[in-house]
Amino acid sequence: MNLNKNIVLIGMMGSGKSTIGYLLSKSINLNFLDVDKIIEKETGLKIYDIFQKKGEIYFRNLEEKITLKLLKDKGKIISLGGGGFLNNNIRKEILKNHISFWLGWKNSTIINRILKSKKRPIAFKSDENSLKKLINERSNIYAEANFKINCETLTKNMIVKNIIELYEKNYTKR
Repeated sequence: MNLNKNIVLIGMMGSGKSTIGYLLSKSINLNFLDVDKIIEKETGLKIYDIFQKKGEIYFRNLEEKITLKLLKDKGKIISLGGGGFLNNNIRKEILKNHISFWLGWKNSTIINRILKSKKRPIAFKSDENSLKKLINERSNIYAEANFKINCETLTKNMIVKNIIELYEKNYTKR
C-alpha cells in the first residue's frame, strides 16, 4: 500500500495500539513506529521510570517533540501513547495531515487490562472509579479521530482488516 499520509493509532493504554500497529505494518508492508518505544530507546528509560524520575510534564514535552518529528515523514503506521492525542499540537497535526483510528473498547475491558499494571504510570495507583473517569475524559478527545474501530468483538486480524478497508474506501482513488 502506498500512503501519502500516516496511519495513526490512538486509544487508551491497553487498547492494543502497539500490537495492531505491528500486525498492520506486516499486512500492508509499511514501517511501524511506536512512540512510547522510541521514547524509551532515546532516553534509555522505561516510560514508568521517566514518570517516576523526571515527572509527567517532562514526559509530555518529550512525547510532543518526538511525535511531531515522527509525523513529518509520510507513509508509516504510528502508535501513540494513550495520552499523546490529548496534546493539542499533536492532535491538530494528526487531524490535519494524517489518518487516525481510535481503537475503542468497553470500559470494563480496558480497566481489566490496566488495573494495577506496573507498566502504565497513569494507572499504577488508580482504582476502578478513577480509571473510568480517565477513560471517559479521554474518550471525548479520542472521538475526534477520523475513524473509531469498536474492537470488543473483533479478533486482532479483524481489527487490521477493518483499518485497511476503511483506508481503501476513504483514501484511495477509484
